[in-house]
Amino acid sequence: MLDSQVTKAPPSLLYMVKQVELVVRSHLDELVRPSGITALQYTALTVLERHDGLSAAQLARDSFVTAQSIADLVRSLEGRGLVRRERNPRNRRELLILLTDDGRELLARHAGPVRELEERMVRDLTAHQTEQFREALARTWHALS
Repeated sequence: MLDSQVTKAPPSLLYMVKQVELVVRSHLDELVRPSGITALQYTALTVLERHDGLSAAQLARDSFVTAQSIADLVRSLEGRGLVRRERNPRNRRELLILLTDDGRELLARHAGPVRELEERMVRDLTAHQTEQFREALARTWHALS
């Protein structure tokens, strides 16, 4: 049988999701590098933009990093003046992480280019397909969470 006649199985969905994740992260790293941050740090800042005042454990979960690595990430962002920590008034032992004005300004500066990256990612999809894609991603995430 000739190779051209052999039907190859399509790549697994897990493989394809990882491909998308890696290419998005690569592009995001390029976009935010001029500001001196990484894609992971940018992600943490966007999490705080949506839910300011999180504990380190909550921020780690929502930013897709380990509890161990969030400490270094927060320390770096705090050193740059992009986040600050303060005591939780309801639990004085817990520190909450908050976005600073400089952090908000950095996010605003990158909002357009990041939106363009997302638009580029789905440019070959219709608006309906994009919404279906968003819903499918949400459902698959919930299935594994």
